Amino acid sequence: MGAGEKNLGPAAEELRAELARRTGTRAGEWHLVLKARYGMLAAFEVLRARGGEGSVVTQPFTCCTAVDPIVSADLRPVYAELSPRSLAVDPEGLSLPGDVRAVVLQNTCGIIHEGDASALALAAYGAGAILVEDCAHCVGRMARDAAGEPLADVSVHSFGVEKMLRTSFGGAIWVNPRMADASLRAALESALDALPEMTPSRQRATRLYRNEIRVLNRLPRPAARALRGALERTGLFEPAVTDAERSGRVSGTPARPDEWVCSRALEALSSEDAQLAQRSEAVRAYTRALAASPLGTGAASPLEVPRALVPEFSQPLLTYPVFLADADGADRAVAEVLAAGFYARPWYRPLLYPGALDAGAYELPAAGALPLTERCSAGAVMLPTDVSPEDAERIAGIVVRVAGR
Repeated sequence: MGAGEKNLGPAAEELRAELARRTGTRAGEWHLVLKARYGMLAAFEVLRARGGEGSVVTQPFTCCTAVDPIVSADLRPVYAELSPRSLAVDPEGLSLPGDVRAVVLQNTCGIIHEGDASALALAAYGAGAILVEDCAHCVGRMARDAAGEPLADVSVHSFGVEKMLRTSFGGAIWVNPRMADASLRAALESALDALPEMTPSRQRATRLYRNEIRVLNRLPRPAARALRGALERTGLFEPAVTDAERSGRVSGTPARPDEWVCSRALEALSSEDAQLAQRSEAVRAYTRALAASPLGTGAASPLEVPRALVPEFSQPLLTYPVFLADADGADRAVAEVLAAGFYARPWYRPLLYPGALDAGAYELPAAGALPLTERCSAGAVMLPTDVSPEDAERIAGIVVRVAGR
């Protein structure tokens, strides 16, 4: 039992047990964190301490907070092209650096593509690296091998802002007990268990967060910006993404969640099955409606979707990704969906969303190096899946009309 495990309260223990039940794993393999990025940072710091300088292969079609832990651990992010099937790193033609320490498999939007995932795992293991799975969009679901076992060495699950559970805070890191390097596994578990408890000031800030957001959203932008800055400076506001986190550095002291955060996550998980069923129905409705439209969704169409999204696809996605021909069309689609009363987002435009304030810290590749990534970012429209099938068909119709103009 690690140091952190000795101090777990009943809600934390129950949360680990529930995650284990949903994933067919064991409670002791789960390590709770206040923010998923803190767990990623702990893992990458262990890799840096054990192996020295090195790189982590990831993708820029993501949030900046998914790359900050790499940079903050003094490892080098190396960006790979997107898979047209899954929007994860494309294993086809992937060339890993000689100093690679880890490969990140991001289940973008919640898409789990077993073929891409298995190929990435093989590539990582062949290079002596570990596979880190980013499940921020699909808490409680993991990529699995042919025998049904989880593929990743480390699987990162987030309960944070704009995620499946909508609890604003919390996350969990699963460490694979079958990891080939037993000493590395022990070091990872020890680092995660050693994370400190939340300070009283952060406990207060997490409880105030939702009411603060409601107030900030109702103020004029200059007033909201000034108030947010003042609250953040006094420790009364815990932002989803700080300016430092748009400059390559993880903000705040990594910590474990308190009982209040864990109890909110448990409450959200209690209704997750119904939510997942609804999202699956919406995904099927989107796929049917888009495929049946006059435009279709093939390579020659001004409207594309990942190739994994075939009619029989029914995974419960966080958002349904569609890609228009350019940013202007994508902006019009987002605006018209919003005007119809539904929440659409231009994820991930810009890359490393919501955009790097210090691009040099992230060592992004030159323009044109990742053409599919750039094209997806420019035309990205993420459609809501917490809607009825009828509303999904209506939203799809709006996007088709915009794309066909």
